[in-house]
Amino acid sequence: MITALSPTDLVLQFMKLMEALDYDAGLKLVSDSCEYTNPPPLGTVRGPAGIRAVLEPFFAPTRENDFQILRAAASGPVVLLERLDRHLFGDKWVELPVTGVYEVHDGKITYWRDYFDAATIMSQLPAA
Repeated sequence: MITALSPTDLVLQFMKLMEALDYDAGLKLVSDSCEYTNPPPLGTVRGPAGIRAVLEPFFAPTRENDFQILRAAASGPVVLLERLDRHLFGDKWVELPVTGVYEVHDGKITYWRDYFDAATIMSQLPAA
């Protein structure tokens, strides 16, 4: 008998796949109508293709990613993750504190919103 993942376990699995930049496997856990929102200027996109269009260019120059889950909480289908997202650009680690809100229905992420201070990461990025 196959048991469905809990919303928290599904989101944690998703984050592990995204940390490894395994877009094909990770985005299978996202519904076609998923709404993904980041702070301005990034805004909101929808579905796996929209998420990939935002994340792939950002992560392209990273050599490694390390998503540290500091705290997780859930209430029914809603999952909250407090994270420290670490990205290796060249030989420099860039760290960004993030709080993510996810909603899971029928085994897929249907809502994902990340809260962070964009200036925090922009001030750490290497010069282009």
